[in-house]
Amino acid sequence: MKRIGVTGHRAIPDSVLGHVEDGLRAVLGGHEGPLEAFSSLAEGADQLFAAIALEHGAGLTVVIPSEDYEEAFEDAEALARYQGLRNRATQEIRMDFARSTDEAYYAAGTYIADSCDRLVAVWDGQPARGHGGTAEIVAYARALGKPVTVIWREGATRD
Repeated sequence: MKRIGVTGHRAIPDSVLGHVEDGLRAVLGGHEGPLEAFSSLAEGADQLFAAIALEHGAGLTVVIPSEDYEEAFEDAEALARYQGLRNRATQEIRMDFARSTDEAYYAAGTYIADSCDRLVAVWDGQPARGHGGTAEIVAYARALGKPVTVIWREGATRD
């Protein structure tokens, strides 16, 4: 079974969204045999990756960073998408953190990197904005020798 994980930005500009969707479909549709997708289901890249993985018939493993993770969602639509995707998961892994902290996000990101054969990064190439951010998880996966596929439109910036 092929295992693909995701890390990525929560905010994806409209100018990049179509490119990201196409890139995720290419990665998730370009495999043979069973596929397991790993995501924390955060708003943005994580949710988009999970939805497209499910479209391609993948099993979905959700990695929940903390007990209060749902409280971290400020947008009602993003929370509803999270709950819907979580309900479709075949497996749930919960990190041992009570609160949604940078350390909890880092633990979830490194768990995903440790567990996958390939990491997909919806990433603008810029440094992480906090501990556990996309750049940090990409560096961690690369240090493990994992292949990392970066999806982003060149020259585009987030917010």
